[in-house]
Amino acid sequence: MSDQPVVADLSALREVAEGGIVSKPIVENDHHKVVLFTFAAGQELSEHTASVPAVIHVLEGSGRVVLGGVVHEAGPGSWYYMPADLRHAVQAETALTMLLTMFRT
Repeated sequence: MSDQPVVADLSALREVAEGGIVSKPIVENDHHKVVLFTFAAGQELSEHTASVPAVIHVLEGSGRVVLGGVVHEAGPGSWYYMPADLRHAVQAETALTMLLTMFRT
């Protein structure tokens, strides 16, 4: 995608895969990458790092976001900023939808 405006209905894009995780790119350019993730209940992204700063914004559902070994309860409206190279993980307790924004430097 280019640096043109993007309008998206995130609720309409939400897609839960039974026993899986669905990721849908919303914006991708030289400066940002924005991805809508939907987790089925019980699914998780195991601990990893990213080379760029990022933000997780939980839109629906409940679970946990682990940042640098610290567990945070996640629910609608939860917002997490992660500096580059921070170890993090996401665990869905119920079907969970989040928006991930990565800031490319």
